[in-house]
This record gives sequence, structure tokens and C-alpha cells, in this order.
Amino acid sequence: MTQESQPKEMGNPETGLLSALRAPADLRKLSMEQLAQLAQEIRQEICDAVGRSGGHLAPNLGVVELTLALHYVFDFSHDRLLFDVGHQCYTHKLVTGRQGLIQNLRERHGMAGFPEPRESPYDLFSVGHAGTAISTAVGMARADSMLGQGDRKVVSIIGDSSIVNGVAMEGLNNAGTLKRQFLVVLNDNGMSIAKPQGAVAQYFDRVRVNPAYGDFKKHAHQVLQRIPGGSALEELYHRAGEMMKAAITTGHMFEQFGLLCVGPVDGHDLPSLIELLNEIKEMDRPVLLHCKTIKGKGFDFSTGDPTKFHSPSAFVVEGCRVELKKSARSFTAAYADAMIDLMKRDERIVAVTAAMPDGTGLNKVGGLFPDRTIDTGICESHAMDMCAGMAKAGIKPFFAVYSTFVQRAMDQVFQEVALQGLPVRICLDRAGFVGSDGAVHHGFCDISIFSSLPGVVQLAVSDEVNLIAALEFMRTYDAGASVVRYPRDSVAASPVQENVPPYELGKANLVRPHRGEGLPDVAILAYGTQVYEALAAVKELDAQGYNVAIYDARFAKPVDIELISSLIQQGITILTVEDHALVGGFGSLVLEACNARSLPTDRIYRMGMPEKWIYQDSRANQLAEVGLDAAGIARKIRQIIENACGSNVSPGSVTVDRHLA
Repeated sequence: MTQESQPKEMGNPETGLLSALRAPADLRKLSMEQLAQLAQEIRQEICDAVGRSGGHLAPNLGVVELTLALHYVFDFSHDRLLFDVGHQCYTHKLVTGRQGLIQNLRERHGMAGFPEPRESPYDLFSVGHAGTAISTAVGMARADSMLGQGDRKVVSIIGDSSIVNGVAMEGLNNAGTLKRQFLVVLNDNGMSIAKPQGAVAQYFDRVRVNPAYGDFKKHAHQVLQRIPGGSALEELYHRAGEMMKAAITTGHMFEQFGLLCVGPVDGHDLPSLIELLNEIKEMDRPVLLHCKTIKGKGFDFSTGDPTKFHSPSAFVVEGCRVELKKSARSFTAAYADAMIDLMKRDERIVAVTAAMPDGTGLNKVGGLFPDRTIDTGICESHAMDMCAGMAKAGIKPFFAVYSTFVQRAMDQVFQEVALQGLPVRICLDRAGFVGSDGAVHHGFCDISIFSSLPGVVQLAVSDEVNLIAALEFMRTYDAGASVVRYPRDSVAASPVQENVPPYELGKANLVRPHRGEGLPDVAILAYGTQVYEALAAVKELDAQGYNVAIYDARFAKPVDIELISSLIQQGITILTVEDHALVGGFGSLVLEACNARSLPTDRIYRMGMPEKWIYQDSRANQLAEVGLDAAGIARKIRQIIENACGSNVSPGSVTVDRHLA
């Protein structure tokens, strides 16, 4: 690690330009030398903050100068700035008055890791999905013009290869029809979250190294003539400064969308960026500024491995070494090892991801099976349709995708997967509460959106041994699509059952029988990792004399209606517990199944995510906040029993008076 790129000791911030910065207007008082110094201070501040709490490091280090230049030229207290991808916003937040919040980055009362309007009016949308900023910016530009506020400049910054997302392309297609100022800044760092995939990424690779793109001025007139409205652009061209003329690009792929394309230019050259942006700012037509940046710029460890340091956990700097703080074994790691075992045994299995090989564990899988591991880039819709095509041809695709991102492929699941009855295997990482990434990434609606599709089977797993068993079930299940969900969490160090029974369609698994003879006070049907919260709750309840049985529900569709029917017929109260929204969740499906059987449901209670947004915090704190932790479950069971039998009834006697409810 070079002297210039070595982080300072964590937790010892030095006063400087950043600490004196109160608003973006203060940037315009600084010299170019001071702006360069400010960029260094911001990089150090971001590195320190992410080192303490984890977060998006490399993407933010790469856009420091670009963000400073935008705030130097535009007034975003009046103008519009929209981020895509949202995780590149740390510099923007630091220069818009949130330096105090970054000390508690991604904690409940600290700075969110994504744009968040609750923090500041400078953040226009709470956003954590790729591809959206151009379309929302087009909407704001149209609205401002309609309302007589066309003087408000509109800028969207898009990066980490999300430009290949279908929504981004749709936005560009419409941006080219605007008859006003509109700027798309393409932050081209040569990376997605991992190495970018596809023909567009290859095109950008050629653009960066092609010396012909340095001779822009020679071909500028030809470019303007080819762009729709080119004759009108001639006047703009003659009014533009020499730098603008020199930067106009010939043959850029996005000029076909009707945008005037400028660059690629050096996204770290502050003086040139500011000069160029000042000229672009006055262009009364859509412009795309293509900037070349370095992901992770400022520190050798992040530029050397931008994938590892895209969104690292907390880390420690020890001399020239940077070590990530170790954590317990995750479901993601367990999934990777389980997939490797499956792929060794079944040559028809192919592992698929959409730009998240590290986040879904497939980087490890791809190292062993490079020809059977496919990263499509940031395009979940395409990935789902590709899986449908592979399944139709006889391959067994396992699509690993975050729960919050699979929503972007629901039309494809409907049309090309479920409607065709194809056995695509969908593996949902980050299901339920995700912790510090907050509301933009919570996987709270996958059960509800998949359950409406005929023939789709839905599973959840409680630990690693169940994950292995569930994936084996999916491997051999060919009657239709199957979906398994698991959280952004650690697997249990000691599973409640070392040898779990194989997964059988629509069958739950008893993991904790009730104590003694007779019937239990309550039977908990826990879906997914809530099994372990229920187990911890029952330990507390045992000491208080309550008698509770716990089932690992395993399936949300179909639910184990035979078990449920048996419990109801015996007069046993049922409590469903899930890390999913109550609306349309596992508990709702239990009620629907009972209704279809004409079974009474007055003794069925449900616990799940409430209908409100839960912001960034640890996953454990989020569960506790909504009562889905062990204490909350125990409290709910005591409340159910006391309400059913009267507050004066002692624990353990509830079975005698059960029918009084």
C-alpha cells in the first residue's frame, strides 16, 4: 500500500475543509487546490465510517470528484439530482450537511446507506434499486416544465453498470424526446458490483481504450448531423466552448437515443469536469456525459479488489494490511457450499445470478464451475427469462437473487415460468429484514407475489441442514417453479436437528414437541429462521409453566393443511410466525387454506412484519422493534393464553378451559 493510499488510523478525524463545510454553496468558495484537498478528506472520512460499520466503500470512493463537480456547478437546493445506483451517495450526503450522521453510518439514528428524503431535501427519492433514476428524472423534468419551472436543471447520475438495466434503457429512450435541458451522467468505472457482463460492458471497454475517441473535435459536425434534430444542434455547437466541442463523441451508442453524447472524460479531473459541466449546463437538450472513473480510488486495497470492497463488513487497518472483521457463517456461504455439492452430483444444474456473484455466494461456485455459473449483469428480468429458456431445453437453472430484487422479474415469472409450468429454481437471499441496508432492501413481499401464481411451490429454511434438504427437494422437483427464501443472517451454530427429515411437498416438521402428556397450550408454526426465535421464546415460557410445541412449517405453498386441520380439531391454538409482511404472507395462506376446508380460524393467530417501513438498524433490533424476536413471541403467547382463559388462570391449566374461548 503506497503512502498516499494508506488510510489513517480509524477514529482520529482531523479538522480541515470538510469539517467547515456547511452547504454545497461553500464549495464554490474553494480554489481548485482546496477542492482536491477536500476530495482527499472525504475519501478518508468514508473509509473511516465504512471501517467502523460496514457499507458501500469502493463505489463511493470512485465518485468523489464527480459529485463535488456536480455540486460546484449546479445548485441542487433548486435543481434536481437523482442517484442511480443509490449506494454512490456518500459524498453527496457529506456536502449537504450530514457529516454528523456518518459517524453512525447505517445505524438507526445515523446516515442511511442510500438516498433518504427523511434526512435531507437534497435526497429526492429513497432508492436502492438499479436503473430507476433516468426515468424518475424524466418525470421531474416534464413536471417542472409543465409547472413553469423549466429553469430547474435536472441531473441523473448512473453507475456500477446499471445502465444495462432495462428500465434505464427505457428511460434513455424517453429522455431523448425532451425539448429542454437534461443531463445523464454515466459513471463508467469498468465495474458493476462485480465484473460487468454483456455486450454493453464490452462496448465500454473498447471506448475506454480506443484512441479514436480522443479526436472528438474532428468528427463533431458529423455527429451532430446524425443525431435527431442535428441541424438545430449546429447552433448549439457553435455556441459551445472549445472544450465542449472537443468532447462531443462520434459513434457513441447512446446518440441513437437522441442524446448529445459527450466523452468519455476523466471523472477525477476536477478542473476539467467543472469547466465542461458549466458548458453542458447551458445546453437546452438532453446530454449524456460519459465519465471514466476508478472504483475504489484513493486506497490500494479497494482499487485492487473493488468487488471485495464494494460493500464490505467493518474492517480494521493494520499497517499495510486491511482485514475484514470476521463474522459467523452466513446463509449465503451455506448456499454456496450446498450448490457446489449439488452441481458435483447433477451435471444439468446451472447457477445463475444478476450482478451479485459475491452477494449470493456464486463467486465461490463459479470458481469451481465457470461454465455452469452465469452472471447476467444487472438485469433480473432477462435472467429470469433466460432461466425459463434453459428449463424448457432440459437444464436445471438455480437463480440466486435477493428477495428485494426478484420483484423486478415478476412479469417474467408469471409469463415465461409459471404459465409454462417450467421448473425454474429461485433462491431468495436477503429475505425478511436485511439490517443496515434498511427499507430499500427488505424482502417483505416475496411470499405474497409468488403465492398468486398457479403451480409455484414456496419454501423457507431455518438453518443450514434444512437449506441443504430444501435444495435437494428443489433439484428433483420438476412439476413447476420452486422458490426458497433465507435471510441475511448467520446460520445456527448448533442446529436443533442434526439429521432433518427430507422435504416432502407441503409437509411441516415437528422440531420441539410439547412437554408431558395431554395437549399443548399453543402450537407455533414458524416459517424460516423464526423457528429459532420461537425456540428461544419457549425456553422462557417453559420456566413459567406454559406448554408449547413448535413446528418448522417449511412450506408456505402448499401449507400443511392436514397438520393444521388436526390441530384445530383437537382444539389447539395455533400461532404462525414469519419474517414477512402479514398481508399476503404465510399466516394469510394458512387462513386461506382453512377457509377452503371450512375449518374454524378463531384460534389462529399471526405474527409478521407490520404494515410500516422499518429503517436501517441491525437485523436483531429490527426483529425486536416489531416483536418478532424471542421476547416478542413469548409475550404474544402469554397474551393469547391470558385472553383465552382469563388473566387469573395459571399457566398449564389452559388445556382444561380451552373451549371457553
